[in-house]
Amino acid sequence: MDFSKEQAQSALSIMVRSRHFEECIDDFFKRKEMHGTTHLSIGQEACQAGLALALDQGDWIVPTHRCHGHTIARGTNERKMFSEMFGSADGICKGLGGSMHMTDVQTWNAGSSAVVGSGVNLAAGLAFALKMQESQAISVAIFGDGATSRGSVHESMNLASVWSLPILFFCENNNYGMSAAASRMISTSSIASRADSYSISHATVDGNDVQAVYRAASEAVAYIRSTGKPYFLEVKTYRCCGHSKSDPCLYRSRDEEAAWSERDPIFLFSRTMVESGLFTEEEVSRLILEARKHIDEAAMDAVAIRDQRIGLEQAMEYLFADEEEEVYKVCQSTTRMSYREAIRQALDEEMSRDQAVHLIGEDIGLYGGCFKVTGDLYAKHTSQMHETPVSEEAFTGLAVGSSLLGLRPVVEIMYGDFSTLASDPIINHAAKIRFMSAGQLSCPMVLRSPIGSGTGHGAQHTQCLEAMFANVPGLIIVAPSCPGDAKALLKTAIRSNNPVLYFEHKHLYNNLGPVGDEQYLLPIGKAITKKRGKDVTIVSYSHAVTTCLEAAATLSLQDEIEAEVIDLATLKPMDTQTILRSVKKTGRLLVVHDSPEYGGYGAEVIACVTSDSDALASLQATPRRLCGKESPIPFAPELELEVIPSKEAVVQAVRLLF
Repeated sequence: MDFSKEQAQSALSIMVRSRHFEECIDDFFKRKEMHGTTHLSIGQEACQAGLALALDQGDWIVPTHRCHGHTIARGTNERKMFSEMFGSADGICKGLGGSMHMTDVQTWNAGSSAVVGSGVNLAAGLAFALKMQESQAISVAIFGDGATSRGSVHESMNLASVWSLPILFFCENNNYGMSAAASRMISTSSIASRADSYSISHATVDGNDVQAVYRAASEAVAYIRSTGKPYFLEVKTYRCCGHSKSDPCLYRSRDEEAAWSERDPIFLFSRTMVESGLFTEEEVSRLILEARKHIDEAAMDAVAIRDQRIGLEQAMEYLFADEEEEVYKVCQSTTRMSYREAIRQALDEEMSRDQAVHLIGEDIGLYGGCFKVTGDLYAKHTSQMHETPVSEEAFTGLAVGSSLLGLRPVVEIMYGDFSTLASDPIINHAAKIRFMSAGQLSCPMVLRSPIGSGTGHGAQHTQCLEAMFANVPGLIIVAPSCPGDAKALLKTAIRSNNPVLYFEHKHLYNNLGPVGDEQYLLPIGKAITKKRGKDVTIVSYSHAVTTCLEAAATLSLQDEIEAEVIDLATLKPMDTQTILRSVKKTGRLLVVHDSPEYGGYGAEVIACVTSDSDALASLQATPRRLCGKESPIPFAPELELEVIPSKEAVVQAVRLLF
């Protein structure tokens, strides 16, 4: 036997506890005492125990949705795991995560992902953070054979190889991705061999032999620690149960199941323990009974307190991390510069101020960024700027993962349209990870992206998608309209402890304006009154603010109508109080934005006003919206101009309110 007596006892205990925990879970579901769904890993226990025994404290794991065994193997309290499954306040995530989202930072478990392969990006981010922090710890991405068909997994493997990240890609090949046999869905009989394409060392091992898994995992971990490079380990095993609790396993034969049951990892290792002479059959039986008793007691303890729940109000407190209290000083001096230069200056100052700030994106180094925003920052901040392959989902997910360990990544997505490629890490992780973990983790990151038309880039490079992301709880959305605001809001966004989407309109990059000094910040969540007025309120944001200010000047000169122009600046959370105060004063409201009308911010602002009884009573005319047309952005310059609101259209819309 390769294990010491203590290691063998630990391995058997982990496997039996994992098995019996899931047997209990299965019983609870069959008795309808648990809610939702679950994914069991009965038959895969050797993978969990072998890996866990090869890791050190401080090594992080990111499991897949089939996560119970790995969570137990890393040392999480089983009563709290049962409680999580009951949705009780005693749960490791206070009942906010459930079966598929178990997080336990005390055991270096960054949380499992319910989206297949999605956690691999985060594990790469943890590895990146560990490398930047010069830690000897590693990260482990745990995923199944089905995930190896996901593009994000391949993007992450390539990125990990290019950047030499200390990550173990741990693939549990249990022969089935849900109901689809790997033999039908994967183009090779050796998943591990795919690592060759990324110059990643790899191995394949019998996943039902706990000692073999331990040896292979130990060699992989030692390789990663000594070289700083990634490693791919494929462990071949079998899922004896269905994919989920409602799966009758009609897609595989009973003969196949019987053949694998003869290779049950607990049975095989129990026999090996006795055959080694280190244990008697009675000792092995006692260890098994003790492990099962431990789980039974944990289950009973969880049942006794399963009705203890947190309220929705308390749950909502986990959505956002508390912010540091910033002192918002009056600007002492200003310098005239472009919107582009203002953003660059903010990045420069924040990287100089905090070594945890890292810029991540395509072509942001010597090229200076697609729109030359990063410029020559690479020469000054070489160690904090990281050019990526073309892989938006991977490097955005990496940024999310790295933020969990204290980095403050600033991701540049070349065009706002491409943020759809990164939507999974933004929507399913950055926005939710603090909530799902009940406050154990936070995501202090910024995603910068150019939006808008006027540059002749056509329909796939000119969209304004801010309203799409606004429907996702957990995100902050900023869209500044002038150079001074762009710098001050970006600095605040970088210092935020929460995920911020920061949208820059391409048509604003060359605009000039006064920009504050290094100490000048603007608060997130506050609208900015760009022009005072008494006759009508115009609410806008980003590029459309410029259009509205031009229209307001015309209205003042030609119609003696004094418009109050409010720049939302922060789209979410929206400053409703500033809007309501203005509308109660003017009695008229026009909302203007470049993005399409349907489902846009115009509706949200008008709903805010008409839902307030005092503001509604003050209205002297029906509120109006003036928005982009329901059309992709055309290439032809005349049509491109026609799709978004013009100064003349704003003037006409205001006149119709009188």
